[in-house]
Amino acid sequence: MSDLPRKAVTRTAKLAALPLGFAGRATWGLGKRIVGESAEIVGRELQQRTAEQMFKVLGELKGGAMKFGQALSVFESALPEEIAGPYRAALTKLQEAAPPMPTRTVHSVLAERLGEDWQELFLEFEDKPAAAASIGQVHRGVWHDGREVAVKVQYPGAGEALLSDLNQLSRFARLLGPLIPGMDIKPLIAELKDRVSEELDYGLEAQAQQAHAEEFADDPDVVVPVVVHQCEQVLVTEWIDGVPLSEVISDGTEEQRNRAGQLLARFLFSGPARTGLLHADPHPGNFRLLPGGPEGADDWRLGVLDFGTVDRLPGGLPTPIGDSLRMTLDGEAEAVYELLCTEGFVKESIDLDPNAVLDYLLPIIEPAQVEEFTFTRGWMRSQAGRVADPRSPAYQLAKQLNLPPAYLLIHRVTLSTIGVLCQLGATVRLREELEDWLPGFVQEELTEGEESAAEA
Repeated sequence: MSDLPRKAVTRTAKLAALPLGFAGRATWGLGKRIVGESAEIVGRELQQRTAEQMFKVLGELKGGAMKFGQALSVFESALPEEIAGPYRAALTKLQEAAPPMPTRTVHSVLAERLGEDWQELFLEFEDKPAAAASIGQVHRGVWHDGREVAVKVQYPGAGEALLSDLNQLSRFARLLGPLIPGMDIKPLIAELKDRVSEELDYGLEAQAQQAHAEEFADDPDVVVPVVVHQCEQVLVTEWIDGVPLSEVISDGTEEQRNRAGQLLARFLFSGPARTGLLHADPHPGNFRLLPGGPEGADDWRLGVLDFGTVDRLPGGLPTPIGDSLRMTLDGEAEAVYELLCTEGFVKESIDLDPNAVLDYLLPIIEPAQVEEFTFTRGWMRSQAGRVADPRSPAYQLAKQLNLPPAYLLIHRVTLSTIGVLCQLGATVRLREELEDWLPGFVQEELTEGEESAAEA
């Protein structure tokens, strides 16, 4: 394969090959089918060819096109099964693989960044990449001290490609949007664009990964590879083996699915509390199941990769999230509404019925109402359909709510993680994780002195 296409005209031409004709023809029918109206949808064979073409182009381009595809892939749970089926295999392929850049390009980057004698730093270096992602690919090697390592090499021109692709894809957002009901594609692309410079900076990624590696060093459940070496365009970390989460989704046992789901939820909520950072790229390609959990060799741990995108939350997840969840579960409509107004989820110019807001929120937080909850594609589809149906009160109310910038990334990460849990079909004790890690979810008991002061 040739080097990463850098010229905007080249990448634009490839993106133009996306099946926009299909999207335009099927948009109205798919939209009506999602909301329960009768409409003829193009045949399964055409859908399958379309999915393969779309994700083949996104994967080949790497850059922003592949990044967008990965972000979109975790939401396939929201699609009706007859639509999602043909897409699932193509999405899974995109999560785990992409065509590699040539060996000569890899060697050139390593020589430029590590020095002409870069090979002396390794006892072994595999030219064939072990994995490929949106802005770089990973090679397996053995560091000069004997440690097995993953060598992440950034594609030359990755920054230009990312911005070019995302600018082009934003033009297609209206056509692509109906593929995922209830998901506004344009803000997703805008947010990906906002994160470009951060994701290209392997120094920031190394800092975020090392912070997690140190915090989770003795954790029985979560494994984060230690950073071995970092410089511009190259990141070397310890290697971890394991079963990719995409394989657990497609072929895993019920035990593996449930364990993976529990640990994914635990990492989502415990990470910010323990490190002040939120891992913000939760697609299945970034997670592994490793043997040797707390129950022994037959138990599993969660390996976490790729810290290129993080949200910096020094105090952990914002307390208003936990407060609003707790009050919603307790049925405190007025208090929930007041908090949402204070935090900017309801603009000053908007006046909503607090009870209607409560009715809107309760189905969404159903997994937190019970001791354990089984996440399914059917449940995800019902939630998406409820919000996407113009005839439903939920749709009308959702249009009037606002998502403050400070919560944008947290919202996407949470939604993406729920999408992966639904792909896993995992039974998860989510409430337990919320009680342990989400500030505000468990109301702190007042001391006698505080109670007296409150009464006064």
